[in-house]
Amino acid sequence: MTYELITQSKDAAVLTVSINRPDKKNALTLAMYQALIDALILAEKDAEIRAVVLSGTGQCFSSGNDILDFMAAAADSDKAALPLKFLQTISTFSKPVVAAVCGDAVGIGTSMLLHCDLVFATQEARFQLPFARLGLVPEGGTSLLLPQQLGHRLAFELLVMGNPISGTRAAELGLINQVAESPLQSALTAAHQLGKMAPLAVVKSKQMMKQHQQDLLQKVLVDEVDNFKKQLASDEAKEAFTAFIEKRPPVFN
Repeated sequence: MTYELITQSKDAAVLTVSINRPDKKNALTLAMYQALIDALILAEKDAEIRAVVLSGTGQCFSSGNDILDFMAAAADSDKAALPLKFLQTISTFSKPVVAAVCGDAVGIGTSMLLHCDLVFATQEARFQLPFARLGLVPEGGTSLLLPQQLGHRLAFELLVMGNPISGTRAAELGLINQVAESPLQSALTAAHQLGKMAPLAVVKSKQMMKQHQQDLLQKVLVDEVDNFKKQLASDEAKEAFTAFIEKRPPVFN
């Protein structure tokens, strides 16, 4: 690989972090999770950074986890814990995170957006949480946050039926702030606006909105991973992943 899979650029008070694996639709490897964690920790400690923009290069935000990479590292418990550590890091990050979504946001590509403070996406963007379709269960805090935001029936549609929705419908449901012709430009504009505001007031306001269920969210993140691991070892998940690799529909008994 001749380029960085996670890139960073700083402009005034804004750090832009980009998922940069367009040839694989920005599928996330465990090493990329570590790079995202490192970027957020850096931004948390750097007083000059007052907002973070999260984006994907090319015509995709993230197609989710790189299945082959995860299978290869399944026996390494430290590496296997990195997705949870990333979710814990972004969900407790004190400064504003603004996301720009073009193209696909699948699985964790959508889950992580629930922990961002502002989200802009194209009309054609495609959001999907295909957990049950893959013989798996919800992760990323989705089992808590989506029912809270949407109610049971709409959350069930997204988390269990797993059908993709467009940027337009995501905006109608309130999952994103706005459909934008250029999500990155809209995200940068919002981030720079936040960067010029009173930093303590911004951070404190975010903290106040999240603090009442932060302990519950962190518990849910861990519980989801426990259930996810158990289901990952199931015959259902094995059939779904085998079918995915063989490019055929899964058959569940």
